[in-house]
Amino acid sequence: MLRSTNAINGYVNETRMSNPTNVNNGLVNSHTNLHDNGHGLANGHVNVLAKSNNNNTQDQNTLRILMFPWLAHGHISPFLELAKKLANTKNFIVYLCSTPVNLISVKKKLEGVNNSSSIILVELHLEETTALPSCYHTTNGLPPHLMTNLIQALTNSIPNFKNILDGLKPDLLIYDSLQPWAADAALERHIPAVDFITSSTVMTSFCYHMYKNPQGKGNDFPFIDTIHFRSYEKHHLENIIARSENTTKEWSCIECINKSSDIVLIKGMKEIEGKYCDYLSKMCGKKIMLVGPLVQEPNQDDENSFIIKWLNGKNEKSTIFVSFGSEYFLTDEQREEIAHGLELTKVNFVWVVRFPKDSKGGKINLEDSLPKGFLTSIGDRGLVLDSWAPQAKILEHPSIGGFVSHCGWSSIMESMKYGVPIIAIPMHLDQPINSRLVEEVGVGVEVVRSDNGKLLKNKLVELIDKVVIKEEGKFVREKAKNMSENIALNGDIEMDEVVKEIVRVCDMMKEASKKNGF
Repeated sequence: MLRSTNAINGYVNETRMSNPTNVNNGLVNSHTNLHDNGHGLANGHVNVLAKSNNNNTQDQNTLRILMFPWLAHGHISPFLELAKKLANTKNFIVYLCSTPVNLISVKKKLEGVNNSSSIILVELHLEETTALPSCYHTTNGLPPHLMTNLIQALTNSIPNFKNILDGLKPDLLIYDSLQPWAADAALERHIPAVDFITSSTVMTSFCYHMYKNPQGKGNDFPFIDTIHFRSYEKHHLENIIARSENTTKEWSCIECINKSSDIVLIKGMKEIEGKYCDYLSKMCGKKIMLVGPLVQEPNQDDENSFIIKWLNGKNEKSTIFVSFGSEYFLTDEQREEIAHGLELTKVNFVWVVRFPKDSKGGKINLEDSLPKGFLTSIGDRGLVLDSWAPQAKILEHPSIGGFVSHCGWSSIMESMKYGVPIIAIPMHLDQPINSRLVEEVGVGVEVVRSDNGKLLKNKLVELIDKVVIKEEGKFVREKAKNMSENIALNGDIEMDEVVKEIVRVCDMMKEASKKNGF
């Protein structure tokens, strides 16, 4: 069934939707009108142009899911990967909702993907202001001082999001753990809503424990021996304690779990987080479904990039990849210490350095931000970039022998999938706890800082050499390799049960609605 889709400000109107089984990859947009390429864009309404389909049994069983991630690449990417896996079953058509600036990259990632015709992109428009133009309707490159503006702009878009729900009338909403109001909007319309958490189960269970037991201040967490904050990270713990003790406003991530319809989806694997999954389920009274690592497959077009060609000239396992995610920006002191460490270690490296955009959307000069003479000193041993790099493609390259990472959850999953041991330098948010898990599982080591939290170049050099070169790092290298083999062996084993549970939740709501006359 050929399909084109149109909308404005989130209002959606559908025609001939009774048998939605085969959907062309569509984009709901509020400015243009295109009906000739399967990416229908128009003002006002979503008009579905359908061809008849004789497979009525499949049509009747098809469920339509609206997915709504937070406006960050680290959240959108796992939502997209989950959408792909759901679209690969006969049961689902998926609508993925985000801002136009985010969907530009999503649309590119869907090119050539199997069953991408069952994934439709839906634009949610936020209000443009002088302080927050549309190019900043994303956390990617967002100046840190504008984060509050972005959160407020998204909250102000609730009426637009409700219009999307009213128009699409999905069978299920899968929402992010930062947007409890999305669950409210769905449940008001008798649409089941399921929380999808893109961070780790270990961090989620730690936070939920703090919510349930604020008086313990984290010291009574059952796994405190290995999962804890270090002394120089006490400000992270203090923030969590303050939230858990605030009785006037429920913590959004906790609120999202509590609002979720019977199940909670979390990105991860039971092999490494089984005990934390069980503990979280016991605390919240819901079934916790781990949906797998959800790692994006490398783009084969990147094979010809200058980065991969550069790596092709390096020996096997001789090179490290250094990256702190798309949305963390190193301080001048951190950047200088890392640069000196990379200069001293003598192994090859690819280092992605990111900066926030300035007030005019411009970029900071890379060479000026590095220690004087650094680029000359490293010669052909290092490649330093200030732009996007194909992380998955780099990590799967045979020359990569280690990953200096901030321990964002997606980066950990990618590193595990490709069997690359981690040299952990956690920075903020869930990263310190994730880093403790990496060490517990045995696939990496952490660069422990000084008592006052200062990153030390000598410690970085010591651990890079240990993980990549020295005999004492053999255990970590073998553990990372075994983890990769297990992930490849298990495939999408988690998804079979996830699909069954999603169908069950939808059926339960339909039965309840029918019983109550909705």
